[in-house]
Amino acid sequence: METNDKLIRARHSLAHLLAIEVLKHDPAAKLAIGPWIDDGFYYDFEFSPGKTPTPEDLEKFEAGMRASIAANPTFTLADISADEARARFASQPYKLELIEELAAKGEKLTTYQTGDFVDLCAGPHVAAAGEIAQDAFKLDRVAGAYWRGDEKKPMLTRIYGLAFATKAELDAYLAQREEAAKRDHRKLGKDLDLFVFSDIVGKGLPLWTERGTTVRRELERFVVDTEIARGYRHVMTPDIAKLDLYKKSGHYPYYKDSMYAPIEIDGDEFMLRPMTCPHHFELYLSKPRSYRELPMRLAELAKLYRYEQSGELSGLVRVRCFCLADAHIVCADAPQAGTEVAAALDLIEHMAGVFGLKAGENYSYRLSLGDRENGEKYFKDDVAWDAAEAELRQVLVARGATFVEAEAEAAFYGPKIDVQMRDVRGKENTAFTVQYDFVMPKRFGLNYVAADGAEREAVVIHRSSIGAIERVMAFLIEHYAGVFPLWLAPVSVAIVPVKDAHLDFARKLAMDFRAAGLRPEVDDGNESFGKKIRNAKTMKTPYVIVIGDKEIEAGQVSLEPRAGEKVGPLPVAEAVALLSSEAKERRLPNA
Repeated sequence: METNDKLIRARHSLAHLLAIEVLKHDPAAKLAIGPWIDDGFYYDFEFSPGKTPTPEDLEKFEAGMRASIAANPTFTLADISADEARARFASQPYKLELIEELAAKGEKLTTYQTGDFVDLCAGPHVAAAGEIAQDAFKLDRVAGAYWRGDEKKPMLTRIYGLAFATKAELDAYLAQREEAAKRDHRKLGKDLDLFVFSDIVGKGLPLWTERGTTVRRELERFVVDTEIARGYRHVMTPDIAKLDLYKKSGHYPYYKDSMYAPIEIDGDEFMLRPMTCPHHFELYLSKPRSYRELPMRLAELAKLYRYEQSGELSGLVRVRCFCLADAHIVCADAPQAGTEVAAALDLIEHMAGVFGLKAGENYSYRLSLGDRENGEKYFKDDVAWDAAEAELRQVLVARGATFVEAEAEAAFYGPKIDVQMRDVRGKENTAFTVQYDFVMPKRFGLNYVAADGAEREAVVIHRSSIGAIERVMAFLIEHYAGVFPLWLAPVSVAIVPVKDAHLDFARKLAMDFRAAGLRPEVDDGNESFGKKIRNAKTMKTPYVIVIGDKEIEAGQVSLEPRAGEKVGPLPVAEAVALLSSEAKERRLPNA
């Protein structure tokens, strides 16, 4: 807000100028809200029948907004009482709802007037419209949006606008967005035959094809092998549990709105699990534990189920069923916990590095803190919060990490270090988390026998190494633009026989690659030779091998990579070894 105050004011003011044009188009339109957002602004409206704007209407609105900027009207702030507000906005039901909500909280009501237009608004705005750059904004698109984001409430029409400080920034953003559209994981997921959605299966529930499942399986193997090598114990726990488990953990009252409804079975209530930690705690409690066993690192590739509203679902980034690379580390004390947090960050950075991701460029750290004043959302223990936040802060400082601190972003049971990733659209998401927990050990009685024979309370670290498989898949599809490195690619090498007479050799070659752990595919279809080559390139297959008379006679093959020069001809065993080495080392393309 402070660093971008001028731009924020311009964006918010443009939303009001948009509303002025909309009311010229449809004087009976109902106004909802019109805030600034990261790339511009939007305003939600309920239009009269037949008045929903067309692309041509947006052009007219935009022209009218530019005329307003040229006319340079002022934005005038005024206080207004609740009764005055009710009278002024009597024909605006959405404004009336906001007025009642704000009045009930005892909050001050204000309006901003621009010419004859008056809107219920807290600001901020420019002093006069002439401060807004005329060539640095454009109306973008029309979309549907539920009032207050609640699918049980009316569907409104949202008009989005883009706005930046200069035309050059707007043009750069549009170019970036065009590139992002090409990389969109939803488009590439379909083009590369990785996953689909089915309305009859349900929204937010992806179905993975053989090709997509191959990529997932390689990611999962990478997680399990790497974590086991670093001292994690991989376990398996059920996707369902009694509701009592989540009441015991405290998750149920805090997160029940994002959980699925209980299922009654034999007089007990069960739930699809939204998180794994209570299951792992019960495993820990299955027998007495000694300090010699700590730290105990319990890990799982866990299927989780969370209810997300329809309007929040977005490809693989936000789904209702996902697999989390989850782990819970039971520690003896705060120093041991600090060591484990640092080790978890080492693991995360190692795995990110394998994907070709760099700290500061592709991801960043955020120290998410609690809200000491919010006793409903955060466990009340200021001393514990102070100690835990200090421990995490010290870990970040000691490793020289650049990080920001964010108030009220922690979970109810402790502060956390979030790994924030920015996607190709510039949107930031929390990808992985390392969290300090001083609440669950109390709730579950996570104790151990210390060296002196006394029973002591443990400390728990929650962490994820690559986050949700679905979300990291979305990120990687876009990051690589579908050009997966060899170790992740659904098909390692496409073997294309020139004629049917070359099929037997091609199939034997495929067996050699398969025996080396690679994923060859022989194209024995009826298409022309040229079409088969184009298919391999369209599916972004890392390597193509063409088999003809010359290759069979010489017993040698040439590797044609997606980019770069042809390799070979090589003896078959050498070609197999070359690709096998690239896959086993998880090398990046052209690395």
